[in-house]
Amino acid sequence: MKAFKSPAKWLADVDADAAGMLIAAAADIALIVDRKGIVRDVAFQSTSFANEFDQSETWIGQPWADTVTVESRTKVTEMLHDMAGKTDDRPNPLGRHVNYPAREGKDVPILFSTIPVGHSGRAIAFGRDLRALAALQQRLVDVQQSLERDYSRLRHVETRYRILFQMSAEPVLVLDGQSQKIVEANPAAQRLFGDRDKLAGLAFAGLVEPESRGALEQLLGSIRAAGRMDDVRIRLTDHDSEMRISAFLLRQGEGQNYLLRLSPVSPVDPHNLLSDSKAKLLKLIESAPDGFVVTGNDGRLLAANAAFLDMTQLGSEEQAHGQTLDRWLGRPGVDLNVLSANLRQHGSVRLYPTFLRDEFGTQTEVEISAVTVMNGGKPCFGFAIRNIGRRTAPEFIPPAATTRAVPRSLEQISELIGRVSLKEIVREATEVIERLSIEAALKITGDNRASAAEMLGLSRQSLYVKLRRYGMMDAEALGVA
Repeated sequence: MKAFKSPAKWLADVDADAAGMLIAAAADIALIVDRKGIVRDVAFQSTSFANEFDQSETWIGQPWADTVTVESRTKVTEMLHDMAGKTDDRPNPLGRHVNYPAREGKDVPILFSTIPVGHSGRAIAFGRDLRALAALQQRLVDVQQSLERDYSRLRHVETRYRILFQMSAEPVLVLDGQSQKIVEANPAAQRLFGDRDKLAGLAFAGLVEPESRGALEQLLGSIRAAGRMDDVRIRLTDHDSEMRISAFLLRQGEGQNYLLRLSPVSPVDPHNLLSDSKAKLLKLIESAPDGFVVTGNDGRLLAANAAFLDMTQLGSEEQAHGQTLDRWLGRPGVDLNVLSANLRQHGSVRLYPTFLRDEFGTQTEVEISAVTVMNGGKPCFGFAIRNIGRRTAPEFIPPAATTRAVPRSLEQISELIGRVSLKEIVREATEVIERLSIEAALKITGDNRASAAEMLGLSRQSLYVKLRRYGMMDAEALGVA
């Protein structure tokens, strides 16, 4: 702290009443404590702040340590001990965080600094309200927990895709978009090309016969320019059979990679390329807690695991065979068409929110990731379906908020399309615009509700009703206090 240079010159005529007013104005709460630690007087910056404390009117005459919470009494004792050992009248530069019992709700956090007064052993404790800082810290904790949940969810999604990548019976390669060198290869590709340690880092063109490299370059160039191209046929070095190759463009930040899928032109049994360990992975998918479904290009089920049968309350997989996924998924004729169109255009869809109906009409919120794979030259779709109905929401909900959450932006409203009726969407949009208008009016008028009501063409009573409706009453009241 940097003190006045000549306080005796300019503050010599300040009497005790003026000094008391200065102390009360300089701190949210101020205490006068004698050498024994007894509270002799108390000052609050506002009456409303004084009403936040439990039994603050009984503090005078009590030991300071008895007025705080149990865990803060040691801190008060240490502050009094430090003041007793001081030989000058300079304030203690290290403030102490002390909690007081509140009349309602959580404890009131106060940051205290003490300064001795005269030579009688008395001291003045200046307190600063830390509730705003504590609320900010809690918000940071909530955000951190939300980030951790999102990170965990992304890791689970990555794991699901990696399982699909590893268990694919067809050779799949990931190439660097610039150098066209092999970045990653699944086990089927490693068995096709040989030594796995030597495969990573090799230029894929070096594994292709010279007469087929032109077709490969044309395929990759068209994928890079247009995003898609029909399959081409190539011949690999040291392989007599001709291979069909499909390519997809993967964007990762500012970089690009190619996903290549190879399949023999001559008909072979794909199960011959699947090792015993990959057969075990198929069994793992069958018993996974998330639903996995494979459909044809028309959306009719070819295979489903036990979790999907449990989610739809089907007795056996045979009941699902030949049925369209649209029977259980989302809004009939809407969600499946959206997913299929994106799969045909982009090859994959991730984290698509919708709901699943079981055989008895019960709806469950789900999240779908899907991918396109080729089966004998024909595309089929794989869907990973996760139940998110019991997922904990990370957002903080004020105590005065209504039971129905109101969207905060038009982006959130757009997420409702396909899930609720147009009438509901229009009502939600109206509430968003109404809430944003009220918030803007309060901001323009400096939280003056009377002026805000006049600006919006509302009565004050109508404005209060809307504030309570949107859960803004407590937040605005704290902002004004």
